[in-house]
Amino acid sequence: MSATTGKRPHANVAAPRDERWVALYVLCVGMLMIVLDVTVVNVALPSIQTDLHFSTSSLAWVINAYLIAFGGLLLLAGRLGDLVGRRNIFLAGIGLFTVASLLCGLAQSQTTLIAARFVQGAGGAMTSAVILGMIVTMFPQPREQAKAIGVYAFVASAGGSVGLLAGGVITQSIDWHWIFFVNIPIGVATAVFATRLLERDTGIGIGAGADIPGGALITSALMLGVYTIVKPAAEDGWGAGRTLALGGLSVALLVCFFAREAAARNPLVPLRIFRSRNVVTANAIQILSVAGMFGMFFLGALYLRRVLGYDALQIGLAFLPVTLTMGTLSIRYSERLVTRFGARAVVAPGLALIALALVLFAQVPVQGSYFVHVMPSMLLLGIGAGICFPALMNLAMSGVKPQDAGLASGLVNTTAQIGGALGLAVLATLSASHTRHLLAQGHSSAAALTGGYHLAFWIAAALTLAAIAIVPAVLSSTAPSPAMSHDAQPAPENDAHDEREREHAGVRGGATLTEPGS
Repeated sequence: MSATTGKRPHANVAAPRDERWVALYVLCVGMLMIVLDVTVVNVALPSIQTDLHFSTSSLAWVINAYLIAFGGLLLLAGRLGDLVGRRNIFLAGIGLFTVASLLCGLAQSQTTLIAARFVQGAGGAMTSAVILGMIVTMFPQPREQAKAIGVYAFVASAGGSVGLLAGGVITQSIDWHWIFFVNIPIGVATAVFATRLLERDTGIGIGAGADIPGGALITSALMLGVYTIVKPAAEDGWGAGRTLALGGLSVALLVCFFAREAAARNPLVPLRIFRSRNVVTANAIQILSVAGMFGMFFLGALYLRRVLGYDALQIGLAFLPVTLTMGTLSIRYSERLVTRFGARAVVAPGLALIALALVLFAQVPVQGSYFVHVMPSMLLLGIGAGICFPALMNLAMSGVKPQDAGLASGLVNTTAQIGGALGLAVLATLSASHTRHLLAQGHSSAAALTGGYHLAFWIAAALTLAAIAIVPAVLSSTAPSPAMSHDAQPAPENDAHDEREREHAGVRGGATLTEPGS
């Protein structure tokens, strides 16, 4: 890989050969802060309810306000990164998330906390939507890109289980306000290092996609869709009139968005990205697999809490094997597997291990032992996710042109968010319904709860098997995007933006690097 060395802007900046990897870790810290926040807040909900006098129904809005803003803005934020600069959107998102975290921590009323959580979700969407796009342009070579995406995939996937542990420690040792306050020094430090390490980029220009009606349609469609999942569908059921009406309106807005983008002279979301079979099928696989895994994390935690009697800290420790195995495989071995066998060949075995973990979890008894009945599933889940998700993200970004990297990154995050919300809503609803049925038949509370969880885990396993069935539809097993390599030729219509797009790939110093530890 050839190097083009530029002048170093600061004498005290780390050697050029290290800067890209340091920049990657800074991006991942920003992502970790976003991912941790979701599960940390879940653990603290009982304390928040007691302190601010939330009712059970209104308490859900502490989570829903965040999810609606986060899920609704991901795609728009990713595309804005392409237009005005991914670094700019990342820093703006970090700033917004950090300020909102301060407001959440200071909140003394329900309204203040819910409003601040909505703003926090918007900041989280802006931050996370552009990170993967920045990574694939910073690391254009196959082996480097696979290794970098492995680090990112570990943070994005395993951060939730770390959040369970962190939430338990903070809530029990201090109070719930500090689950938000801890974001402030992390956010400030991330912004400072990102400003120093990430190359200033201008994007391809707002005029290349200044489609305000399109932005309004896609944001409204996604926000309404997420709201439908987390509110009427969860409370009234999927067949309720309100659920069907709002769901239908969300779909109608999405159809109008695609019609608008097909006709727009400068579309916000160029539909060419959906012509890539790799992009479409990888995101479809992600929706199904994340739906199964998200349900497992949530309902698995409920099983440990309500059936086995674990406290918040014990639940966090119980999920630690997932984090450790996923981290080891994602960071140390996923790049080698993808480079040797190709991303497509790695995805199916990883999904198979996830499915096996869910099948085992679907058989845990009422008086289950952690080491006998729970830990094997945790290990298999961690191994499967550590193998599968880095390769899946490689596929989701393959065939994407540099000027669409932010959009593809936002799409990956959007499908993960929608898949998780859908999976959780469906599995939790079916689990609760089956539990009520078992209670009506005279089963004990613990047995009925366990039976409900069993049904949910079986369905989650079926969703993962459905994801495996889609894998053969992926055309290419190559890990990186050809358009991300230095040798790729830009599309003729984008020659004018080619030089600016290269800025997305750099960090200060301009040198091409080799990854550490290889």
